[in-house]
Amino acid sequence: MSRRKKRQPDAQRFGAVVRELRERQGWTQEDLAERADMNASYLGFVERGDNVPTLTIIIQLADGLGVRPEDLVRETMLRK
Repeated sequence: MSRRKKRQPDAQRFGAVVRELRERQGWTQEDLAERADMNASYLGFVERGDNVPTLTIIIQLADGLGVRPEDLVRETMLRK
């Protein structure tokens, strides 16, 4: 997937939530990418807010992080 020319604020907040949860586990991007069955480079795009994640990606990340997808979304919305 290509990166967007302008980062979306919601995507940046979502990426920050994912990064914080990943770092809290002491994991690298590669560690989470493996657990979430995705490419580590793509995970980097998501964490920086360069990509707006699809529902499938949100579910994969939640599974990899051991949280519910709705918790990732809820935490993102609380940061507005």
